[in-house]
Amino acid sequence: MSAIKITTLKILFSIFLLLTLFSCNKENSDKNLSSEKKPEEITFIGLSHVGGRRGNYRIIKITKDSIHLETGTNEEKTHKTWKEPITPNTWKKLTSVFEIKDLDRTESSPSIQKTDGMDESFQIKTTKKSHVFVNAYHDVHYRQFENFKNQLNTILPKELQ
Repeated sequence: MSAIKITTLKILFSIFLLLTLFSCNKENSDKNLSSEKKPEEITFIGLSHVGGRRGNYRIIKITKDSIHLETGTNEEKTHKTWKEPITPNTWKKLTSVFEIKDLDRTESSPSIQKTDGMDESFQIKTTKKSHVFVNAYHDVHYRQFENFKNQLNTILPKELQ
């Protein structure tokens, strides 16, 4: 084979490789851009009240499709559970009270269980992060948690509130 044919083959092969690499990079960058544009959403909300002299607890877990509540006292050995499906509209109402950007700025306060108090804990999971707050009553962003609890009370049975 002559040197001209080998050089031509090398050039054609190099062009083919470059085109292949550029087409792969474009697809990957398009995928990255579409995933970055996807807004951060809440996927789980947990609310618990635990403590007191009698060992009271109330734990609520909410996902896009259901709400689950457990309540009771350790002293009297009582335990009740309640679970119901929720509609997408209800989920939207519950999550719309939260400003996700404010969750990073919300601060917890110390536990009050050691003085026979009840600790209020929120756990909020989003598509990107998980947040846990204990006794955030004094934070400037607590209003959204208060609004959430008001929305929640419209869903829960009266005997379990």
